Amino acid sequence: MPSSVVVLADDLTSAADGAAPFRRSGHRALVLFAPPEGLPAAAPAREAGVTAVDLGTRLADATEAADRTRCAAGTFARADLLVKTVDSTLRGHVAAEIRAALTGSGRRAAVVAPAFPAEGRTTVGGVQYVRGVRVDESEFARDPAHPVRSADLTRVLPEATVVEPGQLCVLSELINTGGVFVCSAATDAELDAVVAAVSHPEDVLWVGSPGLAAALARRHPRDPADAFPELPAVRRPLTVVGSANPASRRQLAALYEQSGAAGADAEDLTAPVLALHTPDEPGADPAGLVDRLASDAGKLTGMGLADGLVLTGGETAAAVLGALGATGIELYDEPEPGIARGTVYGPGAPRVPVLIKAGGFGDDGTLVRLCALLADGAAR
Repeated sequence: MPSSVVVLADDLTSAADGAAPFRRSGHRALVLFAPPEGLPAAAPAREAGVTAVDLGTRLADATEAADRTRCAAGTFARADLLVKTVDSTLRGHVAAEIRAALTGSGRRAAVVAPAFPAEGRTTVGGVQYVRGVRVDESEFARDPAHPVRSADLTRVLPEATVVEPGQLCVLSELINTGGVFVCSAATDAELDAVVAAVSHPEDVLWVGSPGLAAALARRHPRDPADAFPELPAVRRPLTVVGSANPASRRQLAALYEQSGAAGADAEDLTAPVLALHTPDEPGADPAGLVDRLASDAGKLTGMGLADGLVLTGGETAAAVLGALGATGIELYDEPEPGIARGTVYGPGAPRVPVLIKAGGFGDDGTLVRLCALLADGAAR
């Protein structure tokens, strides 16, 4: 059983999504918004549990993203399991960060398996699909910040070797020679088989989405499981939607329609659910919009008008929690695939429950369910 697990992520939702499966398998889990200050190179991770670090590279340029990733991978090179998360639709600086993490960590090889079957994201023949559509032909090809240019991982990573499910018997032998290995997987069972095929997981840089993190967590549970305190019930949730993804907008519309939600910029703030979201303004500055959301959310929470948070979009979640003075989140569980639940963590920050969801995840009723879950506290 590994005593220390480190997850390096390009945004907050990826960090939370990468840590949540380990929490479910019994490990304590802490998500940090940045690497702890003052750690020397090759510092040990926490004595037990998983530490997930948001490196904030999704909005950085490729050079800065690689530099941050290389440094963090070197800092946590001694972790028993080292995981570099990537977006399951291949958004972000995927190739630059994988190469930087492999170099910084000193690991022999990288095993790349970005499939997330629970959300319809699969890898077939080294090509990434979302619900059967190549990601470069899906809505993610039109992402305003990181449009996906290629679904073919052999084009994203020309140095990689594709390993199909029927070839996993030779994966450990391939790893011994070093390199980057893209593993196709269309089911959780195939991801489990990828993890099981690696005889020395500590020698590998693991690269994937929450699907791979879950497979690693299933393979390496903590026994006995670490306890976690009960979550308080929430009187009035605040939902903050910074993602422009169409799925998030449909979820927001359902929240207004079904939950009696009111916009937090309205005069009446007594509604059972409050909501803040970026406007549909073509050409508006995304960073400025997110900063405004974060400021407003911080004021509402600080005034006690909201005592629980549902945050959609990694940059939005990091900005809102930063406005509260938080340095991280202590995870409680993963109530739905790709959704993390915990409490705000940090000296001076209010210890309120929080749920974090990536922009493209979930069905139209997801925000309705998450707000109801906050109101129920730790009930399952």
